[in-house]
Amino acid sequence: MSKKVLILSSSPRRNGNSDLLCNEFMRGAAEAGHQVEKIFLKDKHINYCTGCSVCSMYGKPCPQKDDAAEVVEKMIAGDVIVMATPVYFYTMSAQMKTLIDRCCARYLEIKDKEFYFIIAAAEESVPMMERTIDGFRG
Repeated sequence: MSKKVLILSSSPRRNGNSDLLCNEFMRGAAEAGHQVEKIFLKDKHINYCTGCSVCSMYGKPCPQKDDAAEVVEKMIAGDVIVMATPVYFYTMSAQMKTLIDRCCARYLEIKDKEFYFIIAAAEESVPMMERTIDGFRG
């Protein structure tokens, strides 16, 4: 069965290590017959969450006029979500963290998806990389 795969590349460098790994994942998923889309977060205008609570307390759409709603809708529509990040200071990139923060009000619509993580780092220590993965888990 074909799945809709959404790859979120949060590297600030196009063709950086994590972005190249995204391309390989994309190729493999397409070869397996899945529908694949990659979003390069650097190309999107996504503001920081302001903590206004319009979404979480009042159930209304986020009042910010940026690209976050478009990306979140694609996450909801997808079957598989791949979140890719380089590791900076033992955690995910700011671009990825900003998107995750903006998913707050819609997380129940995203939670039952297949998630995969692509993490690129110079560090060889597995426990150090677990810190980054824990950041995705919340």
